[in-house]
Amino acid sequence: MQNRIAMVSTFLAALVVSLPTQALAFAERSGYWDHGWGWGHMAGGSLMMLLFWGGIIFLIVLAVRGFGGRSPHGDAPQRSGKSALEVLEDRFARGEIDKEEFEDRKRVLSS
Repeated sequence: MQNRIAMVSTFLAALVVSLPTQALAFAERSGYWDHGWGWGHMAGGSLMMLLFWGGIIFLIVLAVRGFGGRSPHGDAPQRSGKSALEVLEDRFARGEIDKEEFEDRKRVLSS
């Protein structure tokens, strides 16, 4: 996830940095109406507005998810919803523990 975030932020930064250079290249051409942009400045402005607000929203989402109160070691494991006795019975049924250990643990759980 963080790798994807780094790629997107690098792409957006490169796009924002390259736009003024492209604008200067078009402005230096002579003989074009409106320095070669024509109606393109409207499309470019709209695109930049979308990129700007998209970037702001993206940063807000990252901040909320980053400071959202999750533990630094990742999400907590999901509970299976089984009681301790059910887990013990499952382990005994699978043969992970023998009858003596099952009886001992069952006695501890019931007391």
